[in-house]
Amino acid sequence: MSFKNILVDSEESICTITINRPKQLNALNSATIAELSEAFRAAEKDAAIKVIVLTGSGEKAFVAGADIKEFAHFTTEEGKNLSAKGHQTLFDLVQNLVTPVIAAVNGFALGGGLELAMSCHIRVASDNAKLGLPEVSLGVIPGYGGTQRLAQLVGKGRALELILTAQMIGADDAHRIGLVNHVVSQQELLPLANKMASKIKRNSPVAIASAIRSTNAQYETAVNGFDKEIEEFGKCFGTEDFKEGTTAFLEKRKAKFPGK
Repeated sequence: MSFKNILVDSEESICTITINRPKQLNALNSATIAELSEAFRAAEKDAAIKVIVLTGSGEKAFVAGADIKEFAHFTTEEGKNLSAKGHQTLFDLVQNLVTPVIAAVNGFALGGGLELAMSCHIRVASDNAKLGLPEVSLGVIPGYGGTQRLAQLVGKGRALELILTAQMIGADDAHRIGLVNHVVSQQELLPLANKMASKIKRNSPVAIASAIRSTNAQYETAVNGFDKEIEEFGKCFGTEDFKEGTTAFLEKRKAKFPGK
């Protein structure tokens, strides 16, 4: 699988996807969004891949935003279609993957870049990271899920402050408000993401998928998250992973999950 704007590397059940447009600070254009979608879908289908790590090339930016020149002259209908296509092609796709995705935010994560990081299941950041949704300074709003996911992660008041002021915040402030899970140096960022991925991949892929679906359910319209949890909990009892996990526990050995 050959890409122009991203790099994909798989090792020891961890797939690392790197957005590789350093001269553009890894800005998202339509081609990059399409390539990312293809790479994520392929990793999800590959049974050998247990965790995905997403990052940007270089030390300056994870993704410094969307490629504004692509849509600067769009009409109202074109703008609506741009947002809808982005949700379907990439941002909702990432959130709903049952393979866990860790965003390793290595620098600027602005606009669509922060929206992409928020689509991921877990976020870790380097200490030079700057995060924000500056769209209102351009006369538009976040259109790839930013108004929804930021409020879910940090609360309505903090989300509106960040969106309405269009301000950037540093990694430490992002950690303080719960936008990122951990902050480390640039050199420690990918090792931390890989260490976390290694811990995750030891566990049951079937149970992990159920946990992601159950957690996501509380943010879905007309879905009772508690009912979804009960349903997913019950399903686990019919899996080979459950039989292996409980048997290994009783036999005092490490489980070898078949992923079924």
